[in-house]
Amino acid sequence: MTELHSRPGRAVRRAVAAALTMAVALGVGTGAGPALARGLGLGASGTGGRLVGAGLVAVVAVLPVLYALRRFGLPPARAGFGGAGASVRALLTGVGVTGGAAALVLGLGTAAGMLRWARPDLGTLAWFLVTNSVIALLLEALPEETTLRGFAWSSLRASFGGGIAALGTTAVFLLVPGTSTVVGAGAARLVGDSDGPRIGLVPEGQHPADYLVLLTVFGLTLVAARTALRHAPLWTAIGTHLTFLTVNRIALEGERRGGGWSATDLSPEVPLLVPVYLLLAAAVFLVLGRRTRRADATVAANANANANATASRATAQPWLRV
Repeated sequence: MTELHSRPGRAVRRAVAAALTMAVALGVGTGAGPALARGLGLGASGTGGRLVGAGLVAVVAVLPVLYALRRFGLPPARAGFGGAGASVRALLTGVGVTGGAAALVLGLGTAAGMLRWARPDLGTLAWFLVTNSVIALLLEALPEETTLRGFAWSSLRASFGGGIAALGTTAVFLLVPGTSTVVGAGAARLVGDSDGPRIGLVPEGQHPADYLVLLTVFGLTLVAARTALRHAPLWTAIGTHLTFLTVNRIALEGERRGGGWSATDLSPEVPLLVPVYLLLAAAVFLVLGRRTRRADATVAANANANANATASRATAQPWLRV
């Protein structure tokens, strides 16, 4: 069976290629997605149009990874996927840990007078949660985790230690936003759309330094989630990614996005609550990962002990028959 690595240099190239695949997919989706949606008779900014762009990103990002795994003779589990039951448990772990950390930190911020929450519109909120989850899954969570914490991390981890793999995966993660704006601008021009994304280091409207710092913390948290469980661990990262996007879009952008629930910032330190709850979630994932590795080591030690005992009995058996 062909492995994902043979030399460290090749592992690095594959990690960079995975990040570029995600950047191209995101650029194609954001640049050509609106024109494709209009061509299908859908509004570019409506739910249907956004679904078209998100689906385009997922297809362009995920299919090359599945092809690469097949070419190397590796199952999807090699990139962190798994069976249905294990995937659901891993997804719920990511959602639960990240959602719990966010609820605790934002709750403390609210109690400290940093946030004031509006009365929720339950119908609008429910619709937002459904549509946002589907679009975020296709546009960001599934393709980014498949390419980065799936293929890129697996490639680096096979040739380097866990720390280097985590830092390397996060480093190539930082390449995605700026590169995708270049691809998006080009894709928009190709389809004759003059309103394509602007080229920049980070998405339009974001402060470069703040965005990249938050992206670094987020990337490391996602790696911690990716390594927390034994079975279908990539879905833990996907659940974390989805929850992060959902919480932030409600707490920080709920009114602008029409989420049915929103909070008003009463302190300039409110944005710092986001990396704080991410670090808390990462700490929980690291504890879960340590428990998983200890359990694996115990199982391996017991298996070796049993194998040695069986071999000893087999060796001694002829003497016992005398």
